[in-house]
Amino acid sequence: MNSAQGKSAHDEGDGGRGVLRAALSVADLANTRFAVSPLWEVVASVRIVKDPAGFPAHLPWARQVVPRLATVRWGLLADLVPVPTVVIPSFVCPPPTTTGPTLDLELAALTATPPEAVRACLDRDPVPRTPRTAALRADPEAGLADLAAQIRAYADVALAPYWPRMRTLLEREVLLGARRMAVDGVRGLLNHLDRYVSWDDGTLLVEHLTTAGSVRLDGRGVLLVPSVFTWPRPFSNLVEASGQPTLRYPAGAVATLWERAALPPGEALSRVLGRTRATLLHELAVPSSTTELARRCGLAPGTVSQHLTALRDAGLVGTHRVGRFLLYARTTSAEALLAGAG
Repeated sequence: MNSAQGKSAHDEGDGGRGVLRAALSVADLANTRFAVSPLWEVVASVRIVKDPAGFPAHLPWARQVVPRLATVRWGLLADLVPVPTVVIPSFVCPPPTTTGPTLDLELAALTATPPEAVRACLDRDPVPRTPRTAALRADPEAGLADLAAQIRAYADVALAPYWPRMRTLLEREVLLGARRMAVDGVRGLLNHLDRYVSWDDGTLLVEHLTTAGSVRLDGRGVLLVPSVFTWPRPFSNLVEASGQPTLRYPAGAVATLWERAALPPGEALSRVLGRTRATLLHELAVPSSTTELARRCGLAPGTVSQHLTALRDAGLVGTHRVGRFLLYARTTSAEALLAGAG
């Protein structure tokens, strides 16, 4: 097969040097589906942490997260996601088997990767040869367990406080894609998915800088995964022998994800929750500690703590331990409440 086999290929730059073609049979069209992948977001976010200046839309997130990661052990994960990124070994992020898997479910699939598949990827892909990747190759079972532990620790700091907002955006992207497919068919969906993806007479076309040629999907269809941290081009894994061929593409409206509006909370929401609690929810667009919220809102830390406890008991706020800091963040229910209140 071609150079993309067994890889999640990421092409960086502005001009495509080749096109990967995948003819879509009736069975492929029937099996094409969407999914959201928290594991993929962890993996893709590593590139931003390692090169924040290269991803200006995510700088507000990176400025908060990078210092917090100083106490986290994630060296093997960093080795497996080199920057600049051409490929990421496929075992690092298996295609999700359900539409909305948890991180634990995806990590279970990662740790179940056969040792021979891990070694094949490490031997074939341009992965940095480090003592950590050498240990992974020597003992894949122990290495994958360690990698899963590192991913979980990294995610607790870098993604968990932000995940409700991210998931809301990604689920909206899935709904928009499903609606477009219902109205315009698969052709309309693929022609509007991303500027590097298109449909031509029954064939899926993905522009690449490093890969070209034709692949067979053998009726497995395509798994479409919108992503917050995928940019500027999609990652494709269309020729992997195991799992569903996958196309991970940039979600829309990502630039607004880290914004915190300067406007005060709406009067309607204030009448329901009270102005102080509405203000705290407004401020929690950015996960924050009690001290940070007290400073920003001009309140005593004890007062903030009391209101946050009430919001947490109502399911509107969640807590996340990051080193010695306890961060508060809005839950999915809070995001929906705020969206409904305008």
